[in-house]
Parts: sequence; C-alpha cells; structure tokens
Amino acid sequence: MTPKRHGLVEIHVAVLLFGLAGLFGKFLFLSPLVIVFGRTSFAALTISAILFYSKTQIRTKSIQDFTVLVLLGIILAIHWVTFFHAIQISTVAVGLLTFSTFPVFVTFMEPYFFKENLRRFDMLTAGSVFIGLTLVIPSLDFQNNITQGAFWGTISGFTFAVLSILNRKYVGTYPSMVIVCYQNWMATLILFPFLFFEDLSLQPIDFLLLAVLGIFCTALAHVLFIKSLVHIKTQLASITACLEPVYGIIFAFVLLGEMPALRTILGGCIILGTITIASMKRHTRE
Repeated sequence: MTPKRHGLVEIHVAVLLFGLAGLFGKFLFLSPLVIVFGRTSFAALTISAILFYSKTQIRTKSIQDFTVLVLLGIILAIHWVTFFHAIQISTVAVGLLTFSTFPVFVTFMEPYFFKENLRRFDMLTAGSVFIGLTLVIPSLDFQNNITQGAFWGTISGFTFAVLSILNRKYVGTYPSMVIVCYQNWMATLILFPFLFFEDLSLQPIDFLLLAVLGIFCTALAHVLFIKSLVHIKTQLASITACLEPVYGIIFAFVLLGEMPALRTILGGCIILGTITIASMKRHTRE
C-alpha cells in the first residue's frame, strides 16, 4: 500500500469514527453531561498514555497558553454537551447536519481575529447554508423537538467554530495531540463538579460504551486523522471530514433505523455541498 493510500485509509477510518460518535447519544440513556464526562475522561487517559509512550513534551510555554487551554477545555465541554443534547432530543441526522455548519461561523469570525477580508463568496456560502438549515428545521415552533435539536446543534457548531479559531490564534504552535490532551483533561475537570447533580446509576454496559466512545471514537480518531496529514494534503483532509455527517446518518439508519425526512436529506445535501465547495475554494485560495 502506497503512503498516500495508507493516509486515505487512516483519514476515512478517523472520519467514520467521528461520525459514529453521535450515535452514542442514542445508545446511552444518560444525560449529555455524563456522556461527555465519560468521553473526555477515557480520551484524556488514552491520549496521555500515547504522549507518555512517545515521550512528547506537554509542558506549556507560558501561563497565558495554559489559560487559553483551560478556556478551550470549557468550550469543548459546552460543544459536546450541546451536540449530544441536540441528538437526544431530535435525531442523529439533525444533530450532525446542524453541527456541520461550523465552517460558516469560522468564516465570519476570521476577519475579526485575523484581519482577513470577508469575500462575496463567503456571503453566498452563508446564504446557501441558511437555506439548507431552513429545510432541516420543520418549523419555527420551539416546542417541536426537531427545531430544538437544530437549535442546539447549531450552538454546537458555533462553539466548535470558536474552538477552531482560538486553537489557530493562540496555541497553534503546539502539537495537535498535546492540544487535544489538554482540552479533554480540562473538559473533564470542569464537568466533574456537575456530576453531583446527575443520576450516576450507570450499568456495566454504560461504562463499556463510554470507553468505546472515548478511546476509539475520540482518541484513536484524532490519532488517525493527525497521522493521515503526513501523507495527504490538508485540502483533501478537509473535504473528507465533510463526510462525517454522511457516515453518521448511514450508521443511524443501519443501527437505529433512523430514516431522515426528505426535506432533511435535501437540506443536508445543500449544507454539505456548500461546505465542501467552500473548503475546496478556501484551500485553493491559500
């Protein structure tokens, strides 16, 4: 197998695992907060073991960097809690598709953080994604579970966009695995006090599923994604990452019997198509 093909296999497995993660919101009959705590705990321990084994330096260069990493951990916790909440009150498809709008938020944040110009194409992209969202959302009635799920999924996308921007601006000089490790540990510590207000009557199967979510769908997925970048271009990686909702929706159909409504599929095609084209144009421009 050639290095490039090996990289393609790695990134598709990584994206497949990321897509599978959303289904745990349906597999686990636990609150989103408990699910995320379990996910970050197992992920943090696994990534720490990998960094220790590889003798990677994890010490931060300054107090400011450490403070930013703490903030990123808080944002990561909010991102995943809102993501799983969106899926639990609606469907896997709605949660994944509305979360996947995050590149649009990134586009509008970049001019503020990096003094980059907002282009006409960016406005068209935002408009197209908005049209896709209106198809995913059945009505503006917030009593509707799908509407609620779309709202929280969009909040999840927004927080992920903030996470991406802050990563790039403040801690981009650190290895990706080190950043992910700090974020998961900080998210775990931030969420811990809230566990005292949650029902923690977990069954053995719950621990097993949380371990799979944290070790395979989080830690291993990140390792494979980062390793793949050694052999393939960033542009190809970004486009492949757009398949996360597709894999997730297919898994939801096969494992949960969730069949998205026709308008959800149409809206999803518009959103994912727009994001893919925008990603291709962005990397061509760079």
